[in-house]
Amino acid sequence: MAVIAVYSLKGGVGKTTLTVNLAWCAATFSARRTLLWDLDPQAASTWLLDGAKRERDAAHAVFTRDIDATKLIRPTAFDRLDVLGADASLRGLDILFHELDKKKRLAKLVNGLDKAYDRLLLDCPPGLTETSEQVMRAADLIVVPVIPSPLSVRAFDEVVSHLDQKGAKVPLLPVHAMVDRRRKLHQAAIEARPDWPVIPAASIIETMTERRAPVGAFASRSPAALAFRDLWQVIEQRLAGKR
Repeated sequence: MAVIAVYSLKGGVGKTTLTVNLAWCAATFSARRTLLWDLDPQAASTWLLDGAKRERDAAHAVFTRDIDATKLIRPTAFDRLDVLGADASLRGLDILFHELDKKKRLAKLVNGLDKAYDRLLLDCPPGLTETSEQVMRAADLIVVPVIPSPLSVRAFDEVVSHLDQKGAKVPLLPVHAMVDRRRKLHQAAIEARPDWPVIPAASIIETMTERRAPVGAFASRSPAALAFRDLWQVIEQRLAGKR
């Protein structure tokens, strides 16, 4: 099982949008048994993919091992795609990780899912926190959405610097996110880093919240859907190269 984390130091850069669409691409185009694990207490991925009522505050208990992670996994409406949902209890996850003092707790929980899935995507909360440290130890690849703006690029550079200081070996895949090519700043950023994949800013992506579905499931020929598909192909190539 390959573990792909979608993470950024900065919030509001489209992490959930990326995670949901990439998970769907993994399940649909690669026919992978795919699990999306929502680690963000806002639970946006969970809401988009799973409308069922959940046991309150159960997500936190997975990390204390009071609840087996597999007990919380739910199928979605899409073949080969399951979700392990989040809830508000994850607001205390950083404190829990600190109290547990188990540096690889997430990695060990991930290993327990290895036989059931081919691809695991982690929808991560923003910030350099105890949770992000756990993610960096568990992931095979970290996808980092970067809006073409100085603040977002600065946040990405800080992540690179942090990993270098830690001596972490996990590779990063930066992605230009929410791109409007009509804007000079965005166009300049793309030209400066032409090797980064590009996800456009598009109204069809905003429609996900009405449809509660990945873009490819209802607008498969749209430029946005094709961009997510192309990005997933890049990810699969990166994973194959690692092996």
